[in-house]
Amino acid sequence: MSTTTPRRIVTGHDDSGAAVIAMNEDARTFPINSLPALLFYEIWATEETPACIDNGPDAVADSLQLRPPRNGTVIRVLDIPPDVEHDTADSAAHFAEMGALDAGTSTAASPHPNMHRTETVDYGILIEGELWLVLDKGEVKLRPGDVVVQRGTNHAWSNRSDRNARIVFILIDGKFSL
Repeated sequence: MSTTTPRRIVTGHDDSGAAVIAMNEDARTFPINSLPALLFYEIWATEETPACIDNGPDAVADSLQLRPPRNGTVIRVLDIPPDVEHDTADSAAHFAEMGALDAGTSTAASPHPNMHRTETVDYGILIEGELWLVLDKGEVKLRPGDVVVQRGTNHAWSNRSDRNARIVFILIDGKFSL
């Protein structure tokens, strides 16, 4: 199981217009203190669609924000530890640390204490370990290489194994039709 920090390589252009490596460094890491071993590795974000292609500064926020900027995107890697017993109050603390307290939707009747919903389309690609995608009605086990297209649905991620799982997410700001 990977314990290395993902590296981000960001390209750009020099003053003559030639393509260059603008950044080659470890991703910015944001641990979730209320859930030890849950790590967010922020790779990049855009603030608009279409995205401005320039040599602008690092677009990753100084603090963790679960959602992408309005009309923007974010790509991140998550290390998700094995499930631990906790309740919806613990879950609220987790989402508060992610800058998204209002995203948590869990109640005593929820299938998982970390149920949440964001107004985004998320592409999730499991690269190590195994995870369960838990929905209001139903769940599915993911294995490395599986891709989830999560379209603003109420959901949670459950790691029922004895080792961390690593998943890549690309989040795209969206708008609910309902």
